Amino acid sequence: MEEKDADENDVNVDNENSEYKDIEDLPGVGATIAAKLKSEGYVDVISLATANPIALAEACEIGEATARKIIASAREAAKMNFMSGLEFEDKRKQVQRITTGSKALDILLGGGVETQAITECYGEYGSGKSQIAFQLAVNVQLPVDNGGLEGHAIWIDTEGTFRPSRIQQVASAVNLDPREALQNIKIGRAYSSDHQILLVDKIPDLVNADPKIKLIVVDSMMALFRAEYVGRGTLADRQQKVNVVLHSLQRLADRYNLAVYITNQVMARPDVLFGDPTAAVGGHIVGHVATYRIYLRKGKKNIRIARLVDSPNLPEGEVSFQILPEGIRDVEEEKKK
Repeated sequence: MEEKDADENDVNVDNENSEYKDIEDLPGVGATIAAKLKSEGYVDVISLATANPIALAEACEIGEATARKIIASAREAAKMNFMSGLEFEDKRKQVQRITTGSKALDILLGGGVETQAITECYGEYGSGKSQIAFQLAVNVQLPVDNGGLEGHAIWIDTEGTFRPSRIQQVASAVNLDPREALQNIKIGRAYSSDHQILLVDKIPDLVNADPKIKLIVVDSMMALFRAEYVGRGTLADRQQKVNVVLHSLQRLADRYNLAVYITNQVMARPDVLFGDPTAAVGGHIVGHVATYRIYLRKGKKNIRIARLVDSPNLPEGEVSFQILPEGIRDVEEEKKK
C-alpha cells in the first residue's frame, strides 16, 4: 500500500508528439464516451494515460474492460515508455525552482523549491510552515531572473489559515502589486478530507484554464485526515486515501511541470527517550511520496531552523532563516539593518 505504482509515476510522457490531439480520436473512444470522460475531468490523452481503470469506469459509468482499453490506447498514444539515462537527464532540464526568499534555505533545497516534485515542511505550530507557503505563493509570480516563474498559484486551505493581508504584505515587499498578487492565487477552502480530495481532483481544470499556474500549496496535508480518522481501526482507510491524494499531486507536478508545497503537522513519540521525539503525521505514506522533507523548529525570537531530512540527491543539512513582516529572509539581513 505504501509503494509507488511504477505505471503511474516512472514513465516517459510525450503528449506533444502524439498523433491524437483529442481523446475522441483514441481507438475505442467515440463522441458519447468522450463527452462522459471530459465531464469527469479526463480532457486530454495524458489524463487518461495516468488514470486508474477502476476509478475511470466508476466515474464515467463504463465497463472496467472498456476503461482498461481506453487507458491502454492513451498510454500508447502518449508514448509512455522507458528512456535512457541521458534522455531522462534532458527531461530534468525542464525543472525550474522558486526562491523561498532566503538564500540559505534555497541552497539547502538545491536552488529553491523544485517543480516536478513535492516539497514537505513539517513542524510544530508557529514553526514557519505557512509563512513559507505565503512567500512561495508570492515569489512564484516574480520574474525568472528574480527567482520566480512568472506564474500563478493554487492554495488548498484545510485549517482556515490563509490570510489575504499577509499575501499583500509580502507582495509589497518584493515590489508586486498586492491586489494583483491576490488575484493570481486561487484559494480552495476544504472542510473535510473528501472535500480536500475533490479540490485536488479539480486542479487539472484550473491549470487547463490558466496554464500560468506553477505552484500548488496544500496547508496542511494531514489536518483533516487526522481529525476524521481516529483509532487504529481507521488507519488503513485513511492511509490509502492519503496515498491517492499525494500521488495525484505528484502526477500534476510531473504533467504540468509545477511545484507542489505541502505543510504537515507533527506528533510526539513517547517511545523516544533521547533526542527530539517529534515526528511528522502521516507515517511512511507521506515520507515515501514527498520528494524533499524539511523539519522546521523554532529558534530565538523570529529565527527558525530548517533541517533537510530527506532528498533524492542532496545531503542532510541545517540552516537558519527568519520570519519578518516582509516575509522569509536570511538571518544576516536583519543584522545589516
